Amino acid sequence: MRLPALRNLPALQPEMLSDATARAVDELLREGESVNTLASYRSALRYWAAWFNVRYGQQIALPVPPSVVLQFIVDHAQRTTADGLVHELPAAIDDVLVQAGFKGKLGPMALNTLVHRIAVLSKTHQIKELKNPCQDAKVRELLGKTRRAYGKRGDLPKKKDALTKDPLMAMIETCDLSTLKGLRDRALLLFAFASGGRRRSEVAAADMKSLRRNGPGSFTYVLTHSKTNQMAVDRPENYKPIEGVAGEALEAWLAAAEISEGAVFRRVGKGGKPGVGLSPAAVRDIVKERALSAGLPDSYSAHSLRSGFVTEAGAQNIPLADTMAMTGHRSVASVLGYFRSSGQSQAAKLLDDGAPEGNTQ
Repeated sequence: MRLPALRNLPALQPEMLSDATARAVDELLREGESVNTLASYRSALRYWAAWFNVRYGQQIALPVPPSVVLQFIVDHAQRTTADGLVHELPAAIDDVLVQAGFKGKLGPMALNTLVHRIAVLSKTHQIKELKNPCQDAKVRELLGKTRRAYGKRGDLPKKKDALTKDPLMAMIETCDLSTLKGLRDRALLLFAFASGGRRRSEVAAADMKSLRRNGPGSFTYVLTHSKTNQMAVDRPENYKPIEGVAGEALEAWLAAAEISEGAVFRRVGKGGKPGVGLSPAAVRDIVKERALSAGLPDSYSAHSLRSGFVTEAGAQNIPLADTMAMTGHRSVASVLGYFRSSGQSQAAKLLDDGAPEGNTQ
């Protein structure tokens, strides 16, 4: 059956996108990306443009040749020479990039940052359907060998400390429960930890429409979208129980702030009134401020709540399946990446208890 085209609408050409359709595609792509991902992409591309400008004396234009990516790698990655570890970024250019705010500090770039910035450049070429210099054989080989060289040197990425139960409770003790801000911070920290170590973006996005009250001090939070469930698939592990001290703290905050809809965690104004929802950056700042107030080292971040949950669950012998149901991880390798060893392990003591003193054969 063939339906007639509507005369009042222009017929589309199947072999090409209209301007409106192309715009809609771009908008859907942007909306589908997380806020943090988009921010990291923008930061990476700004750095590429700034580095290219001062390194080559001209504006960057796509596609870039593979030689530029090779130069970017040797400029920012350290290699071993007779004179020790060196990299090729001239000190004058390094200083300009730092002073202009494109680079956080002088010196070589962290390997993870380098790999991410090359991945962003690669993605940009892919989206624009341009010849991708990051897929060049020499670029791929150099990047692979660079990662291997870092591994051989034992130059591993530095991970934030795990915010386990003891340091977390020390932070909770700094929350003045006679103030709205203290009630909020206590509820936020306990919610983020007890619900499986939620990421700061997930805490900031927490909304009352996803919070179910089971009874006094007992809630279930439905995490419909996360980094490990970006397609918002309905899964059993989406339902995060908020019980015990975490549930009581959440109830106290909601009652004091008179929140019944909208963002769960909000700014507290100078007059002590709740305002708009928190940003992911604000969640990060709350964790850092409470850690500082508790006299803890500055090695804790918002992501420390996630590694803290996994590490504490391991210390308390919680079954791995139960831990993964809370964190939302789908693979054992991924969840174990968040475990921080305390240096103590029962597996290291197999010969200590009941071990035979000699050969009994």
